[in-house]
Amino acid sequence: MSDIVTFGETMLRLSPPRGERLERTSELGVRTGGAESNVAVAAARLGRDATWISKLPDSALGRRIVSELRSHGVRTDVAWDGSDDARLGTYYLEHGGEPRGTEVIYDRAGASVTTATPAELPVGTLDDASVCYTSGITPALSPTLAETTDALLRAARETGTTTAFDLNYRGKLWSPMKAGECYESLFPHIDLLFAAERDAATCLGREGDPIEVANGLLRDFDFETVVLTRGDSGSVAVHDGEVYEQDVYDAETFDPIGTGDAFVGGFLAKRLDGGDVPDALAYGAATASLKRTVDGDLAVVTPAEVDAVVERSAGGISR
Repeated sequence: MSDIVTFGETMLRLSPPRGERLERTSELGVRTGGAESNVAVAAARLGRDATWISKLPDSALGRRIVSELRSHGVRTDVAWDGSDDARLGTYYLEHGGEPRGTEVIYDRAGASVTTATPAELPVGTLDDASVCYTSGITPALSPTLAETTDALLRAARETGTTTAFDLNYRGKLWSPMKAGECYESLFPHIDLLFAAERDAATCLGREGDPIEVANGLLRDFDFETVVLTRGDSGSVAVHDGEVYEQDVYDAETFDPIGTGDAFVGGFLAKRLDGGDVPDALAYGAATASLKRTVDGDLAVVTPAEVDAVVERSAGGISR
């Protein structure tokens, strides 16, 4: 039995040394990254039993992904693609300070995961799971994955598993209108919604006071819980008729990639451990702050480190 099962694409991230340009570098560092596996890693490192399901090429690259995730305590249950055109998605990340900024280049079209169907995925893994999680990145990757995402969320709901979903809008994958239509088609199958404030505005047209936005989403789509993340302004959650707000915890940022996933992983880990919503917000915020100090997409943290951040800033929660 898994506390949490996540479903989505995991890629290899290729980056030049800091300060070098992709067009000139002679070396690339290799990391593993994907929203849903990032969440699974954070939850596993914080003591929860986490399983990641997906489809991978039956190759050294696919095995690299499995090996990395397992090294962080995540169980992997994948469909292996042995076809001649099987491939793993990659993305190139070039760190850059202002005014240049960080550049991301995707090379993920046609990845094996884009053909994944419910029939070939281990749907039975959801039967005994407490939470099933995926994000808006997954249905953006192909029409097949949009259908599979819908089917998995429905299957999880039918077994009584709590379903959690993060909008996670990516403008390089689809338009706001198409994303919004897909999100709203999935909302009837979702219990817990995570949404960045900017994504709710861009794709759902939900703008204004964050508490009103969160309450509006919960009311209009009958979610159990809505968590609205607000960047440096912290987060807001509505649950069971109550509103909770959480500040961010200060961090010296070394690598911000994966911060949102770390927040989700920390939040879910605390809820699965019996914590209430305000405690989960604090745990998510602390996990996110620690992730910013670590290179790569993954929140390589420990429960003791997260507890220490929360305890040092015990006044960060408002109810």
